[in-house]
Amino acid sequence: MTENSELKRFTTLNFLNLALGFLGLQFAWQMRIALSEPVTSSLGASPLLYSLIWLAGPFSGMVVQPIIGVLSDNTKSRFGRRRPYLLGGAIITALALWAFPHSAGISDIIGNIFHCNMPAWGGLLIAALLIWVIDACINIAQGPYRSLIPDVVPREQHAQANSYISLAIGLGSVVAMIVAPALKYFFNYQMSIPAQFVMAGIAFALAMLWTCMTIREKSTKEVQENIQLQLIETGEKTSFWQSLKEFFLLSPEVKKICTMQFFTWIGMMCLLIYITPFVMHTVYNIPDVAANPIAQSLKDTAQNYALICLAVFNLVCFLVAIPIGNLANKFGNKKVHIISMISMIVAYLGLAIFKSSPVAVLCLMGLSGIGWASVCALPFAMLSKYIKPGTEGSVMGIFNIFIAGPQVFVCTLVGWLINASVISINGNINHHYEYTFYIGAACLLAAVLVTKSIKE
Repeated sequence: MTENSELKRFTTLNFLNLALGFLGLQFAWQMRIALSEPVTSSLGASPLLYSLIWLAGPFSGMVVQPIIGVLSDNTKSRFGRRRPYLLGGAIITALALWAFPHSAGISDIIGNIFHCNMPAWGGLLIAALLIWVIDACINIAQGPYRSLIPDVVPREQHAQANSYISLAIGLGSVVAMIVAPALKYFFNYQMSIPAQFVMAGIAFALAMLWTCMTIREKSTKEVQENIQLQLIETGEKTSFWQSLKEFFLLSPEVKKICTMQFFTWIGMMCLLIYITPFVMHTVYNIPDVAANPIAQSLKDTAQNYALICLAVFNLVCFLVAIPIGNLANKFGNKKVHIISMISMIVAYLGLAIFKSSPVAVLCLMGLSGIGWASVCALPFAMLSKYIKPGTEGSVMGIFNIFIAGPQVFVCTLVGWLINASVISINGNINHHYEYTFYIGAACLLAAVLVTKSIKE
C-alpha cells in the first residue's frame, strides 16, 4: 500500500471544503493586484517604479515558497505540517493589508516618534515595504496550501482538486472585486480603498482559520511510515535531495512543464500587473496621476470599472473551472490546456486592438478567464504525477520559481518599455499600457508550443 492508495476519495463536499481557504486567499491577492497601483501612484510612483515594486512578488515566490516548502515538509508540531504556515501567513497578511493604504500616515507617525521630517517619498517607501510583506506572507500560506492536495487527495483526483482550487480562485476574486462597484451601483456608496483592504484581510484570515480547523493532515509519523513503505515496495533508497535531483534532471517532461510555466506566467503577469493602469490610463484616458491632479470621481469610476473587468475575468474562471477539470479527465490535461491558452491569446490581441472600447475590454477579459481557469489547475495536475511522497511542499515550492521568475522580466523590461512609451493626452503625460498585451500574447504562444511537446 502506498500513501495515495490509502487516501479516501473526495466527495464534492470535501472538494468544496478544501477549496474554501483559497477563496479567502484570493481576497488578499485581488486587492493587492487591483488596488496597489492607485495607492502607489497617489504617493508619486511612476509606471517603472510601480513595476519595480511588483518585484516583491517574484522574490517571495522564488525565495519564500521553496524555503517554506522544505520547512513544511519537515515540520513536526501538534498542529500538523502545513497548518502553522497557513494560519501564520494569513494573520500577518491581514495586518499588512490594513496598514498598506495608510502608508503616508504611518510615515508621518514615524517622523513624529523620532522628531524628524520624513522625506516626501517616505510614504511610498512604507508602501513598498508593506507590499513585500503582503506578498511574502501570502506565499507563506499559498505554498503549503497547494501541498495539501497531494497530502490529502488521492492521486487520480488531483486534476479535480486543482479544478476546485480554480473554482475558489474565480469565486473569491469575483466577490472581492464586485463588492465596491455593487455598493456604488445599488446604494450610491463608494467603498474606500482602505475599507476594501480591511475586507480582504478579514476574509483571508477567517477562511484560512476554517481550513486549519476542518482539514485533517496526515501526521509526520504517518507520512514517514508511508514513505518507508513505498521504498520497501519499490526497492528505492533515495534521499530527499536525491529525489529532488531526479525530479528535475532525469524527467524531460517535468522540464517541459517548467518551461511552459515560465512563458505562461510572463503572459499572465502582463495582465495581472497592468490591467488596472490599462483600464484607468488607456481605456479611460486618465493621465499620469503622479504628475497631474485628477478629479476623484473620475478616478473612482475608472477604478470601479477595472474591478468589474477583473470580476468578469474571474467569474468566467469560476464558471469553467469544474468543466475544465472534467474535460481534462476525459481528453487529457494537455489538449484542454492548449485550447484554453489559445483563447487567452485571442483575448490579449483583442485587448490591445480594441483598447478604446470599455465594452470590448470587458468581454475580452471574460474570454481571458477561460485560460486563467486552466492555468490555475492543469499545470499543477500535470506536475503532481511526478511528485514522490514526502517531497510535496519542496517540489511545489521549487515549481513556483517558474511562476515567480517570469515576473522579474515583466517588472523590469516590460515596466521600462511602458515607462519609455510616453504619449500626450490633452497636454498631459500618459503611457502605452496596451503594449503589455502584445508581449503577453507572444509569450503565451510560446507556452502553447512547449505544451504541444509534452507527453502525457
